[in-house]
Amino acid sequence: MSRSVWKGPFVDPNLLKKVEKIKGQTNAAPIKTWSRKCTIIPEFVGHSFLIYNGKKFIPIKISDEMVGHKLGEFSPTRQFSGHTPADKKAAQEAAQVGTGVVKSGAKSAVKPSTEKNKSEPENEKK
Repeated sequence: MSRSVWKGPFVDPNLLKKVEKIKGQTNAAPIKTWSRKCTIIPEFVGHSFLIYNGKKFIPIKISDEMVGHKLGEFSPTRQFSGHTPADKKAAQEAAQVGTGVVKSGAKSAVKPSTEKNKSEPENEKK
């Protein structure tokens, strides 16, 4: 369920204070935050944040396209480790068969060519 319109977007007050504090600085250090639920507002554009994902802080530079989204959308909390080894092996074998490279001992899905040489006529009358 989304937030009520009359309440406005949620912005962490402490985070807003930190942004106002460094607004005039040119080379400001990134702001470290744990508030992933905070909505990005136009005042944040151009500033750098370190957003906590549960394990480490992810550096993010805020741009115009990010306004209206939440800070947590830009620091993923889960890391995809890949599929099971059997799936990887099957995909690798399929790729090798598709390119024509097959390991020795592996069954080949590519059928040998049964066509005769086209330069020789087949039923030649002598």
